[in-house]
Amino acid sequence: MIDLRSDTVTRPDAAMLEAMMSAPVGDDVWGDDPTVNAFQEHLATLTGKQAALLFPSGTQSNLVGLMAHCERGDEYIVGQSAHTYRYEGGGAAVLGSIQPQPIENASDGSLPLEKISAAIKADDVHFARTRLLALENTITGKVLPETYVHQATEFARSRGLATHLDGARLFNAAVASQAPLEQLCRPFDSVSLCFSKGMGAPIGSALIGPRDFIERARRWRKVAGGGMRQAGIIAAACQYALDNNIQDLANDHRRTARLAEGLALLPGIEVASQATNMLFVHISEEHLQPLSTWLKQHDILIELLYATRLVVHRDINDADIEKVLDVMAAYFNQHP
Repeated sequence: MIDLRSDTVTRPDAAMLEAMMSAPVGDDVWGDDPTVNAFQEHLATLTGKQAALLFPSGTQSNLVGLMAHCERGDEYIVGQSAHTYRYEGGGAAVLGSIQPQPIENASDGSLPLEKISAAIKADDVHFARTRLLALENTITGKVLPETYVHQATEFARSRGLATHLDGARLFNAAVASQAPLEQLCRPFDSVSLCFSKGMGAPIGSALIGPRDFIERARRWRKVAGGGMRQAGIIAAACQYALDNNIQDLANDHRRTARLAEGLALLPGIEVASQATNMLFVHISEEHLQPLSTWLKQHDILIELLYATRLVVHRDINDADIEKVLDVMAAYFNQHP
């Protein structure tokens, strides 16, 4: 099956599974898992932060990050298209009693500084206390401009705000921009990194930041049900991905560009945008259901909506891309 629904569908290869099976383990809630401890120390060093904390999911990592920055009744500024606001079940509000203040993202995924400024509340008992600016990189596959990131984080600090980055696909951003991971993490107080997307691990995310922040996060992780026992098998997969899978993301980006190029030639498809490993296309409504059926008959999975997202990942090869283009072309030849 060629599965283009998301890069979350990747499966660990034999070498990663071997690393998981051979990992020394202990009870991580007690701090006794040597593989987890080594991974967290390595990731902190790699990203230039003081400490790191392993999580089962990016949603939980982001949630705990927000809860470690904010208290009940506080507010965080976030983009309307951001994952933490739109796709994480309202966890900050439901579980953290943190009010999101969403503002519209610009076309490049950034949050305009004037909109951030206008959203910051006055220090008054009538208002939630604005405490945090949260950005995302990549967002809809797009890499946030580095100049903008520095401007936004410096502006936030000048207004007394902490900064958090949802870096679920920051490894894609690092490869696409040819920038070290530490350089992309440096402007932010905290960053959430995901290993179960393009990096290929079956599970695992991490939160990085100052040591005292990570200690607060460790308590909230336990409260949120994220305290894991012999978690070294997860940390081993994440460490393997760090050691072996980062540069492979360039192939995902190349294949996504090829897919965009081929689909742009087909009638009935409009390519809306393509960046890193994500491609967004518009398909007319009358084709959505029959095309979905056609693709499944040819062992291709795509989530077909009014604005369809196709995501290329390490389990997709060059031949798969050409097959998708051929199958799509055959459909539109029969359904002009």
